[in-house]
Amino acid sequence: MSFSFNFDVHAQTASPDDVDGSELQNGKPDYAAKPTEDKTKPAEPVKEAKEHLPPSDTHLLLVDAVPETVTVGTLPPLHFLNETVFEKTALEREDGENILSRTAGQRSDLISGVYEGGLKVWECTYDLLELIEKDGETFGRKRVLDLGCGAGLLGILALKRGARQVHFQDYNTTVIEQLTLPNVLLNCQEEDVESEDDEKGKGKGKTQKEDDCKKKVKDEEKQEARDGDPPPKKRALDLSQHSLMTKCRFFSGDWITFLALALKEDPSPKYDIIFTSETIYNTAYYPALHDTLHRLLAPDGLVYLATKSHYFGVGGGLHLFEKFVEQRGVFSVDHLWDVEEGLQRHVVGLRFKMVKAS
Repeated sequence: MSFSFNFDVHAQTASPDDVDGSELQNGKPDYAAKPTEDKTKPAEPVKEAKEHLPPSDTHLLLVDAVPETVTVGTLPPLHFLNETVFEKTALEREDGENILSRTAGQRSDLISGVYEGGLKVWECTYDLLELIEKDGETFGRKRVLDLGCGAGLLGILALKRGARQVHFQDYNTTVIEQLTLPNVLLNCQEEDVESEDDEKGKGKGKTQKEDDCKKKVKDEEKQEARDGDPPPKKRALDLSQHSLMTKCRFFSGDWITFLALALKEDPSPKYDIIFTSETIYNTAYYPALHDTLHRLLAPDGLVYLATKSHYFGVGGGLHLFEKFVEQRGVFSVDHLWDVEEGLQRHVVGLRFKMVKAS
């Protein structure tokens, strides 16, 4: 959304030496652990993690959708809801968290503990896309987590390039339901259009269920034409059963409760690749983020972390996070991509440190 870069943060940022896990109380992050001015102001309630299933009437999520497309080099085109149109229609959307009206009213990109910036596609996401294009990563058969996904472009790319599973997580329910899910559906819809444009015989690997679904759609469109009703521009019927969509799961909530929810599964998920972009702006969140990466990354997995050098008005940044990671001693950090001009941006990779044989 086209808001100014204006942060409203309840939690005071800490020095790296202070960020040692003391922010977590009773297994939950204490967003007001270090208040700025008003020490009596209560913390926002923790957002319990939950899973979001695609609705059966997925076409309703795409009614009047106005997509835009980003293409980087040889990467497949990625479609997502136009930010300007999304902003103008925000108050018409379902929003049990009331974050759309609050962010519009305050003209703020982030309200800590309330809204964590997921409605905006941030600059570092594009840096990470460029790096992936440069390195030629295809994600074949890999399990991928898009942590703090927002619009979900990184996870969608992995999905379209052969990932085995892609899980999307964002702090806000509204972001998942009104932005991430529709964006994934837009890209599933494009896959259907491309398949229909292919000549006969090129649909190898498609299941009989998908073929039957497409036949049903075509038959209904023909019937609508006979009845005098124009078919919709693009049909989204049964996209919840699309082959790409069935590889996806969607979660909202803070990282502590999301991690707890994930660990309840048997076996608990282990991701080959974890994306996280522009999520280290607040040092108070570092323990929860680090623990989530530690517990959910596969032993030989890779975390792609895209970030700015420093987040003015919030206090976090790459140097502080690197120092925090070093103190924990779990991950090694490698610089993969550095943009030196303007406000410096970086993509780093986190891997588990090799355990030396005794």
